[in-house]
Amino acid sequence: MPVTDPKTAPQGDAPAQGVLIRAENGDVVGFDETGLTLRLSDRVIADLRRRLGLPVTVEPQAAQLLGDIDAWGLRQIGDWLHFTARLEPDRPPRDFRKPLDGGDIIADAIGPLQAILSIGGARRAGFNNGPPSFAYHILAPADDIFSVGLEGTDEAHPVAGLQRLPHCSRDALTAQALLQMRYEAMQALPLMLVRAETDNSASLEALIGGQAYVNFLAALDSLNLAAASLGKPARVLAVAIDLSLEDQLGTPDSKLVALRRLMARIEADMAARGLHRPTFLLTAEAGTQHLSRHPMILAHAALAWAHGPHRVALPAPGYMFEQTRFARPTPAARIRMAEMDAYAISALARRQDWRCPQILLAEVMGRTLRVTCRAMGNLVLDDRFGAGPAGGFRIETSGKPVAITTLRIAEDDPQALILTLDRALTGKADLAYAYGAPTPSSDAFPANRGGLRDGWSAPSRAEGGALHRWALPALIPIHQGVW
Repeated sequence: MPVTDPKTAPQGDAPAQGVLIRAENGDVVGFDETGLTLRLSDRVIADLRRRLGLPVTVEPQAAQLLGDIDAWGLRQIGDWLHFTARLEPDRPPRDFRKPLDGGDIIADAIGPLQAILSIGGARRAGFNNGPPSFAYHILAPADDIFSVGLEGTDEAHPVAGLQRLPHCSRDALTAQALLQMRYEAMQALPLMLVRAETDNSASLEALIGGQAYVNFLAALDSLNLAAASLGKPARVLAVAIDLSLEDQLGTPDSKLVALRRLMARIEADMAARGLHRPTFLLTAEAGTQHLSRHPMILAHAALAWAHGPHRVALPAPGYMFEQTRFARPTPAARIRMAEMDAYAISALARRQDWRCPQILLAEVMGRTLRVTCRAMGNLVLDDRFGAGPAGGFRIETSGKPVAITTLRIAEDDPQALILTLDRALTGKADLAYAYGAPTPSSDAFPANRGGLRDGWSAPSRAEGGALHRWALPALIPIHQGVW
């Protein structure tokens, strides 16, 4: 009700100010010598600020949406609640955001929403227990499937939301390693979406038409929807292809053709969604403790130098990593595999090369065999995996066995090797490296071993020790030399 009634006020003594309408929560309409004053509700003010594109100050009780966390500076922008908080005990405060209609708190990061995706067989579905570090940056589509996907058991559907992870797939571990590198370099920490889609396909050809591929496309759609909800562009950093030992039929050449076909199909489906082509990641197959010959081992070796128009990186050979008795990487191995993936992605993102040493040419004269390699630096002989005095090299011949007695780096070329044989070669022969080991492994590493790497080294931030670029497995013909 009005505080001062102008009708009953003495004539000639009109009040200079007063209240015309008052509600339970305060004055609504008043007046003074300048005219009427109007108090708008917080909801109306928030709506006006939203229409003008201004940050919206959130009512104090909206903090209940966040839970009991150390947060301040709440403001609403569009459909998001933005705030500053201290959520990670080992890191300083930073900005976060949360959907107004519910969902997980995520980092309020700059730059595009980036993705690391993978498709393959059962080996790719493994994960390490516990969430990743940078837990508010490494996310999955908010469909409660998290980072490992449905493993071919059902169909996934695109969603716009994002959620944090209770576990670490290899893709999540790769994102974690990338963010750790950027954190140490004082660089921006983007949001990263991860998802692995797998099924029981028995070949690369079957993988293209299988449930994993259908769900992989749904993950791409989720990436675009989530990026749009954040007001960010979407970018796929890498797509890992992880189906090898499952595909037991065919030849190395047919596997190479199938790999190229799968990459071309992925690139076409990404282009149809407005996404640039990715870097394809493959761990160079090296077999298991018992299986040392498989067509995919040689197909991967060929792909390293014959990848056609596709962007391909083979960050490491499989003999670097321990396996369980089911030929799955151990949790510790999964961390190192992810770190090698991250180093490769980081190098390629800076338009630098990433190549593991490759054995390209073998020429023999008498009992001396010269092996020419391609590497990013000088070769190093290192028997860390117990490859023996021959460094993982063997002579395969249909005639009398030939042994390698000595191995050294060529004096005239730091990317060539000189092997001494116990007798001269006669007839046709091949040189094998980390391939076709004649006896099973007695430890957790594959039977195929290699003792050749280049000089690159980097720390394993999660496991300690050093990581190196070891040479890829190979099986090449030996030619009569003219050097």
